[in-house]
Parts: sequence; C-alpha cells; structure tokens
Amino acid sequence: MKTIRYLLLFMALAVHASAQKDVLDRASMKCMYRATQLKDTLDVAFYEDLLILQIGPQVSKCFSYYTFQNDSLRQTPEGNRQASELFNRALADFHKHRDRSRFLNSFPRNRTVTIVYKNHPAGAITVTDGLREDQVTYRDTLNAQQWTIVDSTREVLGYMCQQAMADFRGRRWTAWFATDIPVSDGPWKLGGLPGLILEAYDKGHQYTFTAVGLERVADEPIIFNQKDGHNRRFEPTNRLDFLRMERRFLMDSNSFIQMETGIDLLGDEPNQVMRYDLLERDYSMRKQ
Repeated sequence: MKTIRYLLLFMALAVHASAQKDVLDRASMKCMYRATQLKDTLDVAFYEDLLILQIGPQVSKCFSYYTFQNDSLRQTPEGNRQASELFNRALADFHKHRDRSRFLNSFPRNRTVTIVYKNHPAGAITVTDGLREDQVTYRDTLNAQQWTIVDSTREVLGYMCQQAMADFRGRRWTAWFATDIPVSDGPWKLGGLPGLILEAYDKGHQYTFTAVGLERVADEPIIFNQKDGHNRRFEPTNRLDFLRMERRFLMDSNSFIQMETGIDLLGDEPNQVMRYDLLERDYSMRKQ
C-alpha cells in the first residue's frame, strides 16, 4: 500500500513540476506527515491528509499530496472519468453505511489546499489558500512559535526526539523534534527548533501531524504555484481577514456540499449548529 502511495506521489509531483516554471529552490530531503483534524467540535469524524514537506537549503514547501493527486488526475478526460467513477462508488457506500468520515476520505478530492512556503521571501512565510472561488495569498511570520524545550524524549520514525511546547495563536502545541536531523523545520507553519519536527499536536489532539516517511531526494524542484489547480490566480489578503472568511464559509459549508452532491451531512437535524474550531484561533483579534 505504501509503495503504491509513494509511486502515485512521485507521479503527481512530476506532473505538478512540469506544469510550473517558478523554481524557488532544490529539495534534498522530503518528509511525509499523516495529518488529522477535527474542525467541527460537535462531530466525531477526524479528517485525514498526507502532507509533503520538501526541504531545500533555503526554502521549504508544505502541501497536501491528496490535493495535488486530485488536481493532476483531473487534467485529462480519462482522469476525470476515473475520479467520477471513484466518487460514485463512495457515494453508493455512503448511502449504505451513512459514515461521513469514511465517505469524505474514500475518493480523490481536494483536502488541505493550504500551501506554506517557509523563508520565501527571506525571513518570512508565504501562504496560498482558498475557499471555493476565492483563492488568496498572504505573508506570515517565520518561526513565530516561542518554544520551551522539555527534558523528555521518545522515538518517532526510528529517531530519538526531544519534546518542546509552545502557545501559538490560541493553541497549546507539543512538538517532538530530532536533533539527528539538523533542519529547523516542520509541518505546516511549525519550525524554529534545533532539529526537524517529526510529530506535533495541540492539546486535546484536535490537530495532529505525525511523520510517516522521510527520504533523501536528488535535486527535486521546489515550485511556487502561481495559480491553483483550476488555473485561478491567488489574490493578496492578510492572514486574519482570511481566517474570518474561512470561519464564515465553514459555518455554512453543509449547504454547499448538499448543493453539489445532494448529500445533507447534517442528516435529520437541519438546525444543528456546527461549531468550527480553526487551526489558528486568533481571528477575532484586531492585530496579529
């Protein structure tokens, strides 16, 4: 299963790289993370993703493998046919089992659309993200977490890791980093420790990142995506404005899903309140 997954990963990256021209750096290492999230605190279904962290001498890029797999698959009529077939199978399974988490994780679709470019430009982060038709980009602070290193160790992916903790934008984060991998980086926006972060989670494990693979690569291009998978350009915004827009969208996301698929994810409770809890909780503040 892992062999097939990584073969598809290489295929998706090859298609992606050939379609883009803006090379920021060349990766010498790549780390794969299993990411889980529970945005809706009234739900019990965790949503999974596979994040890829490309690490170069100057720049790193963190993005969703499944999103790029889906974008690559839909570049051809045959790919669109295959994607539709897999969706119809998943839909039939949903009508039989009524398992929302199983449905959303069982067919090619965009999952995490956030892409994080660390140290681009130098000393900062560039993020691209999107909601439906709104595709945005914004700048963020590099290594914004103020970590406290704790005298505790454990093994992750065969590496002895040390524990660190930080309060970051409304969440208490625990990270496990490997000093044997002297790269001050990690999944998503996390970094700034004296070693690669191989596992991180918030208090309550509502959001988690766990390394499932690490490999050396030879001169793999780190590409800056000027457009999303549907050829739409990213419009500049700021982080807090985007978070507020994301929360407004998520509060009414069921109506969008029902319109596109005919599936009412709220079932027989149309008045149920979906309490979304974003990865970054400081969107109600006026300033960063």
